[in-house]
Amino acid sequence: MKVLMFGWEYPPHVFGGLATANYGISEGLKAQGDIEIALCLPKPFGDESTHAARIIAMNAVPVAYRDVNYDYVKSRVGNIMEPEYYYRLRDNIYADFNYMNVNDLGAMEFAGGYPANLHDEINNYSIIAGVVARTEEFDIIHAHDWLTYPAGIHAKNVSGKPLCIHVHATDFDRSRGNVNPAVYGIEKNGMDNADCIMCVSELTRQTVINHYHQDPRKCYTVHNAVYPLRKGLQDIPRPDHTGKEKVITFLGRITMQKGPEYFVEAANMVLHRTSNVRFCFAGSGDMMEEMIDLAAERGIADRFHFLGFLRGKQVYECLKNSDVYVMPSVSEPFGISPLEAMQCGTPSIISKQSGCAEILENCIKVDYWDIHALADAMYSICNNESLFKYLQEEGKKEVDRITWEKTGQWIRTLYLRTLGWE
Repeated sequence: MKVLMFGWEYPPHVFGGLATANYGISEGLKAQGDIEIALCLPKPFGDESTHAARIIAMNAVPVAYRDVNYDYVKSRVGNIMEPEYYYRLRDNIYADFNYMNVNDLGAMEFAGGYPANLHDEINNYSIIAGVVARTEEFDIIHAHDWLTYPAGIHAKNVSGKPLCIHVHATDFDRSRGNVNPAVYGIEKNGMDNADCIMCVSELTRQTVINHYHQDPRKCYTVHNAVYPLRKGLQDIPRPDHTGKEKVITFLGRITMQKGPEYFVEAANMVLHRTSNVRFCFAGSGDMMEEMIDLAAERGIADRFHFLGFLRGKQVYECLKNSDVYVMPSVSEPFGISPLEAMQCGTPSIISKQSGCAEILENCIKVDYWDIHALADAMYSICNNESLFKYLQEEGKKEVDRITWEKTGQWIRTLYLRTLGWE
């Protein structure tokens, strides 16, 4: 089975959880043994893993004809695309896009990540998808998150092949209900045109059904998973904080969706009971300054550390140096970070308003708004050695059983159903 997959980010260039999930899903599908993936990325760098997917660099796909020789193509984009493939793509240009902002190869540039002109980049990506869909041979289309839904729709219209979309989040999650009409429109159009809608949790599935008015019969829950720690990460030492200051960590984007203010308010309550604890914000976001100010207003700024955005090994070093991980999200479609924390032996407290709460048992779950319960949970884990050990040991065993291979197996089944091959 051949899959044309559209993604926006992929390791090692990680901007958020989408890259981690896209990688895990690709690897989980590869493990099925009979699936080939062509993964379209707006701006790959050439160092992405190609174990599970062949990467198509959308910023090297020509949409306007240019008469360029082989050596020049190789010198310009050889690290991300074979010149032979460039010429194959060039043969499938379907309209005159010279009026667009194209470069000397007739391709459109991308900033990568989430720039200010994101909607322009989404539109350009979908135009390029038409060339790719005319060039590639595939059985089914899989589009990850709202950024790639227009590309998925275009590929479906060009090829007549069925479209699966993967809902990693909705604008209802990101905005606490203050929905951006333009984003909602893109999301709803993607869902309306999809033959199969994969949602990262039942929480997200219900949002899709109730707020986007989708047929429940084409909406499926596909939970995320976590990969086993590679040896280099397993070998990161875990310091013994017995008798020393405990460390409680919030790791994620410091934005409205993630509930950072509840973390600060609960921390303030903990510090009224003990001074033997420090709090870390690992991440960046538009509420970072506000959280610095809030900690100062509560008179606890000296107990807070703002680490900024962490990448790769830094994430696991932070988790292993923490005694408690907290995810107080207001609305979290899934939330892979608690699984990663538990994998590192760090007890976790998660919001009941999260997708991962549907599959995790060996952690503490609280309502995001209940700062009293959150403070009690933080204090208890830090001061009850038996509770700490139980959550540490049982949590690690639990996440070791949550694998991307199982997720891949379920997605393969959904592909077969969508194709009518079952």
